[in-house]
Amino acid sequence: MKLDLYQVDAFASKPFEGNPAAVCPLETWLDDALMQAIAAENNLSETAFFVPTETGYHLRWFTPSVEVDLCGHATLATAWVIFNALGETAETLYFETRSGELSVQREGDELVMDFPAKTLKPLAMEAEVAAALGIREIEELLISDDIVAVVSEAKLIESLAPDMQRLKLLPGRGIAVTAKGSDVDFVSRWFGPKAGVEEDPVTGSAHTSLAPYWAAKLDKTCLIAQQGGQRKGQLTCEVKGERVMIKGQVAPYFKGVITLPSPQST
Repeated sequence: MKLDLYQVDAFASKPFEGNPAAVCPLETWLDDALMQAIAAENNLSETAFFVPTETGYHLRWFTPSVEVDLCGHATLATAWVIFNALGETAETLYFETRSGELSVQREGDELVMDFPAKTLKPLAMEAEVAAALGIREIEELLISDDIVAVVSEAKLIESLAPDMQRLKLLPGRGIAVTAKGSDVDFVSRWFGPKAGVEEDPVTGSAHTSLAPYWAAKLDKTCLIAQQGGQRKGQLTCEVKGERVMIKGQVAPYFKGVITLPSPQST
């Protein structure tokens, strides 16, 4: 059995920026273990698989070690593949996912994702989180799906070298470290060793918490965000009540073919 595979850079204006994702179009679902094995072989933070439905697409995301409930950059990557490689003419795509229905709309040379906003609550683990991150002070510590550690300066984020084993002991899916930006509204980095991703260059799903937080802090609903350490990408986030619109570009990198020994479908 042969399957097409696309690798594209999400939240990137050109290759080698943003966050690479693999996208694998399917006609019917493969066995879960096989999809997990493909994601592990790809060795990217996310591999997306999708199957057409009567109203859109059913979309699933896998890190090299687990299936996840929500992934922004691989959703953006999937929409790019459907629009540009597969020739979809609709202006909006609808995805059935573990996080409910998500949509992605074309807007010029960018794509806009409509995601549910997440509410943060205080987390009283400042000492443990600071030790895991290797920093002295955290201004504010919160949690939704991810821990959000707010620090005083963007330059602290650039130099982070967390202890991954300590991070694995913390609650939540992963940890986003964020600060007010200078050229952009806010900056962040995201670490998720429990999910098999030590650092994700640009995490769209994390901005479902980060964007509402900074919208309230900065008293604005439309924000420019930058995420990443050595490799970075930019997003535009607009908070609309209980939803967050996350906008970005996608740069194609390659198309290939996976060769599997025998069909395994469910």
